[in-house]
Amino acid sequence: MRYQAIVSYDGSNYAGYQIQPDRVTIQAVIERALEKMHQGRPVKITASGRTDAGVHAHRQVFHFDSELVIPESNWKKALNSLLPDDIVILKVKETTPSFHARYDAIKKTYQYVILNSDDPSPFEANYSTYMPIKLDISLINQACADLIGEHDFTAFCAANSYVKGDKIRTIYEANCTKDKDKLILSFTGNGFLYNMVRIIVGTLIEIGQGKRPVTDIQRIISSKDRSQAGKTAPAQGLYLNHVEYEAEK
Repeated sequence: MRYQAIVSYDGSNYAGYQIQPDRVTIQAVIERALEKMHQGRPVKITASGRTDAGVHAHRQVFHFDSELVIPESNWKKALNSLLPDDIVILKVKETTPSFHARYDAIKKTYQYVILNSDDPSPFEANYSTYMPIKLDISLINQACADLIGEHDFTAFCAANSYVKGDKIRTIYEANCTKDKDKLILSFTGNGFLYNMVRIIVGTLIEIGQGKRPVTDIQRIISSKDRSQAGKTAPAQGLYLNHVEYEAEK
């Protein structure tokens, strides 16, 4: 049987989602818990996508196959009893044998949190990026409008990326909102390239500071040149917020 699971995690203490040699990752920890449940038999999980070191997830999705017959609610309880406190399974349900957490995803939403205040907060160090310089939200939102639509986002992909195929992606929504002393940038698209959201955020920060013209997004996209975009924003402010599938529409 194939199962679909939703997991929330704090990425602060992990070398990202994907398994890496001699590194502690989200995938490795979850697979170790599943292995214990299967009496030592390895169980591989496949997620909707990878998150980098220090990046968090509210609702990451993964699937796995198992011959164990366990009520869905018991899967959640059993896994959470074996996982550390910074990784929490929110839901497990049986799904179709053909379901694929990555290839069946039709939309993903990422959020980036900026602490835009005079003083940093020791409680936010791992969960937002501190920016003491005031940012113009109206300029950021004007620039966000130029991200929406289907574009070749080569300029917003890490130069050392090994992405196969083209770098054309569609952004459905992009905006910046303010919640007290935090700015929350939200992006919904059909897929994202390596470091794409963080590079976009780094560019929007420069626009919000007045260091770039508000129309610069169009020029950067047209250039297809990574060096034309802004710096890559730090990882700790980024969250995979939601993954949408056809059946949820």
